[in-house]
Amino acid sequence: MMKDYYFFTQKMCVGYNGKLLIRDIEIHLKKGNILTLIGPNGAGKSTILKSIAGQLALIGGTVWMGKDSLQDMKREELAKKMSVVFTEKIRAEMMTCEDIVATGRYPYTGKFGILSEKDYRIMDEAMDLVHITEIRDRDFGKISDGQKQRVMLARAIAQEPEIIILDEPTSYLDVKYKLEFLSVLQEMRKKKGLTVIMSLHELELAERVSDQILCVKGSYVDRIGEAKEIFRPDYIKQLFDIEAGCFDEENTSMELEAIKGEAEVFIIAGGGTGKDVYRRMQREGTAFAAGILFENDLDYPVAKALAADVVQTEGFEPITEALLDEAKRKLDSCKRVICCKSRFGSLERVNEELLAYARSAGKVIEMECNTRMED
Repeated sequence: MMKDYYFFTQKMCVGYNGKLLIRDIEIHLKKGNILTLIGPNGAGKSTILKSIAGQLALIGGTVWMGKDSLQDMKREELAKKMSVVFTEKIRAEMMTCEDIVATGRYPYTGKFGILSEKDYRIMDEAMDLVHITEIRDRDFGKISDGQKQRVMLARAIAQEPEIIILDEPTSYLDVKYKLEFLSVLQEMRKKKGLTVIMSLHELELAERVSDQILCVKGSYVDRIGEAKEIFRPDYIKQLFDIEAGCFDEENTSMELEAIKGEAEVFIIAGGGTGKDVYRRMQREGTAFAAGILFENDLDYPVAKALAADVVQTEGFEPITEALLDEAKRKLDSCKRVICCKSRFGSLERVNEELLAYARSAGKVIEMECNTRMED
């Protein structure tokens, strides 16, 4: 039932200058949910966000916040319920960072724009949340793009919205501030019931932070659902038309294209010790074989993506003699062997035997043990 949702759309159609781009968009969010839009560049994510925010007129359908249609809400009323941060750079002549944050309080200050003690307290809290207190007095036009992004986020938070619309909010942030900002969003949705609708390029962040993910592809919404419904085998490859390299939906990780041809090197690894070596082989243009790996091993997704051959078995299942013989045959055809293990666990004894076989066969063996990973 629609009454169970705080924010929802009914057959929303969006586009520019009356020209339809995406039709029949159906979104249903409970209060405090986070919805993330993903999809290729130019697919229409920003158009959807701007249409929800009222910056573009809807071509069809309705957007609801509770019992209220956003199209029927007065601008002043909407400003108290929704804040917006888009990627377009604003022009701010002779304004400090604090001045920018203060504009988030204007829906509450009346026609004279006089800030109260309460307004300053809310501004201080917002600046502290995104770590810009130390630059509050600096000229907004003379700070970095990453700092500007955080100032605009503080402005949006200071507006005390019920819903916040964000277009690529992490685009200029380093990894520290990406994680901190998304943590702030989660904290605000828990404590204040903040509902978030945003677009992200970082699929691994989208998977971790979102209650719902909406996938946009050209003229339609291809799929909407929880992360477990979106990150299914081969779906992201299809959504983004990935032709070179691969994306592993289970681990939300990507790898470059594997080197084709007969394997020249056999790599014995496991427990995450082989990933760096696999990638180095790819960079060097060397085709390699990997094994024996359990399919739940940390090394397996990278080996599967980059190796010419992988000798594998189901996780926690005994390694059979037939599988060992297969690994030996592949090893025999390689010029050298790289071993990434200095010691072998009880489930890896067959790989220890494989290493001994390589030595007895007179193979050139390079030991590249990652003690950090093994510990």
